[in-house]
Amino acid sequence: MKMLINVPETVVADALRGIAAAHPELTVDVDNRVVVRRDAPVANKVGLVSGGGSGHEPLHGGFVGRGMLDAACPGAIFTSPVPDQMTRAAAAVDSGNGVLFVVKNYTGDVLNFDMAAELAEDEGIQVGKVLVQDDVAVTDSEFTAGRRGTGATLFVEKIAGALAEEGAPLERVEAIARQVADSSRSFGVALGACTTPSKGSPTFDLPPGELELGIGIHGESGRERRPMMTSGEIADFAVDAVLTDLEPDGPVLALVNGMGATPLIELYGFCAEVQRVLDERRVPVARTLVGNYVTSLDMAGASVTLCRADEEMLRLYDAPVSTPALRWGC
Repeated sequence: MKMLINVPETVVADALRGIAAAHPELTVDVDNRVVVRRDAPVANKVGLVSGGGSGHEPLHGGFVGRGMLDAACPGAIFTSPVPDQMTRAAAAVDSGNGVLFVVKNYTGDVLNFDMAAELAEDEGIQVGKVLVQDDVAVTDSEFTAGRRGTGATLFVEKIAGALAEEGAPLERVEAIARQVADSSRSFGVALGACTTPSKGSPTFDLPPGELELGIGIHGESGRERRPMMTSGEIADFAVDAVLTDLEPDGPVLALVNGMGATPLIELYGFCAEVQRVLDERRVPVARTLVGNYVTSLDMAGASVTLCRADEEMLRLYDAPVSTPALRWGC
């Protein structure tokens, strides 16, 4: 397997050095693996901090900037960051108005962010926490107790980040982050496995001509394996799984997310099929985002995330954002 790397041991550090070179608006602590917006801490603003294993780029470092995260903590590939990283990030962004941790529901992330919250509070930092657990594919997985946190993380960080940018107190920012998390559901499909740099071979065996329905962002197993389906058939299956659980009664935000190795021409074609299914089910789509945002290294495939959106959530979604991966209104 050919990869554009030096050696597996330095992949994350090398990527962080690249982020620092490309984005001078960020402060990148390569040794301690913390990415912070350069103007942090922003006076009278709640700080937003998130993180998780690397390999899901642009999540989370690509979402650091005005209107979204104040800091991100990348762990090793598919491995949770440690509490010291999170505490360091919280201290860097706290302006005295508190910090919100946005945590994907993976066992290591949950335990380490809990520990970091205790350490930060010992240092006098007020900490709130929201857990993202949007994946409807399975009840539990190899990595979680309960549903996995996947694409909804983007909506939580964007909408809560916009409210924090307006100067809202921690209680309000935490409340809307929880509302977005509770209003979002996702479903993912793999057409091919990913390859971690350390292993150098696919993380699971997926024969040619088959696909895996309901995968997570680490390639963990899903609901079932089937012969290859068309884009339209996959959209029927994935959107039905989301809608059955979400039961929207108004407009939704839609994210058609690539897993890392699926080209945009296929993602846009898949988006058209997702829109067709939602039209058939009479679900109005308020906003649609298409691209590679919550990836799994070089996995081929896609996920669909829908979020029930009220007027306040739409207003905050549309608010200006300026990060390496998401930018509008600036």
